[in-house]
Amino acid sequence: MTLLSLPAPSSGHDSTVDLVSLCPGDQLDTTLRICGIEQRFAGDKPFAVLTVGNCTGELATAPFWTEELPRLAGLGKGQLVDVTGELTTYRGSRQLRISSIARSQLSSIDWGLFLPSVGDVSGYWKILDAWRHAIAGPRLRDTLSLFYDDPIFRQRYQECPASLHGHHSALGGLLRHTWEVAGIARAVSRTCPADCDLVLAGVLLHDIGKIAAYRWDGIFEYTTPGHLQGHVVLGALMLENRVRGREQAPCTDEELLTLHHLILSHHGRLEYGAPVQPMTLEAEILHYADNASAKSASMADALTDTDNFTEDEVVSTRGVWQVERRRICRAVHHWGKL
Repeated sequence: MTLLSLPAPSSGHDSTVDLVSLCPGDQLDTTLRICGIEQRFAGDKPFAVLTVGNCTGELATAPFWTEELPRLAGLGKGQLVDVTGELTTYRGSRQLRISSIARSQLSSIDWGLFLPSVGDVSGYWKILDAWRHAIAGPRLRDTLSLFYDDPIFRQRYQECPASLHGHHSALGGLLRHTWEVAGIARAVSRTCPADCDLVLAGVLLHDIGKIAAYRWDGIFEYTTPGHLQGHVVLGALMLENRVRGREQAPCTDEELLTLHHLILSHHGRLEYGAPVQPMTLEAEILHYADNASAKSASMADALTDTDNFTEDEVVSTRGVWQVERRRICRAVHHWGKL
């Protein structure tokens, strides 16, 4: 897999159009990534709807009706295409009516311009590394160093999305999510008799399996191990292999078992993909901190998605999939502030 740079979404590139700010009537002539192609039927007549995007967001296209389907021949998910068109609306949702589409002939591709990205990740590393180096137990520090002092791991970890379609689904999303979970978990740990260092270790290890479960080379998708084993199991296997691969293990078998439990239980419930439920205070804190980061990020994304609202309405026109099909409210009050 090609290693990716992570430019800020606003970094200079003439072809990068801010898709979020487009309004009905705006014309578009740019290069976009095909995020998805959905085949549908109107009666017995097939048609297709594309989702296209770049680092600023995504847009659904107007339908390509039966007679237009040949225009999509040879195009597939993850490819870059040169498009011209106009932003329109249908039933309150924005859509891109494409007048011209062809596979892009770009010779050099910076995927950071065409995939969602959190931008510069150096600040997240600075904070997480400072917290990690402050851990008191040398065996716990050394165990984490098996991953976090490895430049190849760090590069892949800072590129990886935290999910494929949900919370933090962007280049760098996993690192940002880890930073959020760490901040939440550390705050909770200080309010109860938890081992704060162990909680932080759980945060840093809980999602390491995602770098093996996901691919992000032009498309966010599961790898074969991701499909067959999932990131929770993959993370536990990665930890086991690194610790056992050392001539002298950095931690005891009992300590390793404790770290395994943090990884394996962080989804909280069996029906949510956890092989076991949390059985320690630190595992419980990790689970809820992980959930808080994911749920709040999904709500924030939903509130900033203009397609969820009609004009100046403060309550969404429908339930939003990111937040379990609930309707959402974007009311803002100034509370007497100027």
